[in-house]
Amino acid sequence: MSKDLKKIVVAIDGPAGAGKSTVSKALAKDLGLSYLDTGAMYRSLALKAQRLGLVGADEEGVASLMSTTSITFGTGDPQPVFLDGEEVTADIRTAEVSEFASAISAHSSVRRALVARQQDLVATGGVILEGRDATTVIAPNADLKIYLTASLEERARRRRIEFEQKGETGDFETVRQQIENRDHRDITRNDSPLRVAEDAVIVESGGVPVDQVIARIKELL
Repeated sequence: MSKDLKKIVVAIDGPAGAGKSTVSKALAKDLGLSYLDTGAMYRSLALKAQRLGLVGADEEGVASLMSTTSITFGTGDPQPVFLDGEEVTADIRTAEVSEFASAISAHSSVRRALVARQQDLVATGGVILEGRDATTVIAPNADLKIYLTASLEERARRRRIEFEQKGETGDFETVRQQIENRDHRDITRNDSPLRVAEDAVIVESGGVPVDQVIARIKELL
């Protein structure tokens, strides 16, 4: 790998269930780069807020946690996530925490604090990052911006399978409605709404094998 490639930043954006995490992790491993799951940071903060009895609408309360909260990552697959030194890799992937994370991500003060940390993590390059504002806010100067997408039905099907693999229950229509609601919140929020960056390349993941999606991104890179 060339020295320049080791310093690249690839930002992958898109709606819930589009396959951002799966594609980003595999691409990072293939290229020998770091992987940053920005959504895991919101989930971790959401988990801490839940444990403290806060509600998603309490912007001031949730934002105040940032000054005393440590969120770090380990290496491996799945990538270990540590909240104040405690591994919470599995705890932050429940449907309940996912909904809470979506709610607090709409707060400007929360987003500003987390984005600042995320930008520090990608400043030196050599990173594949993914999130719902990865291409527009966190890394607007990324070397390559991808907007990964799939139909609502396809994304709901994938998310339901993920929940079932974790032993969680949920019928297709419920999961579909949850994702549709999340899409609405992400797209309509005032701060950093989900959108396609002007210089992003739209990549369809619905019905496309992961290896083909990765091959397409590598071609673009």
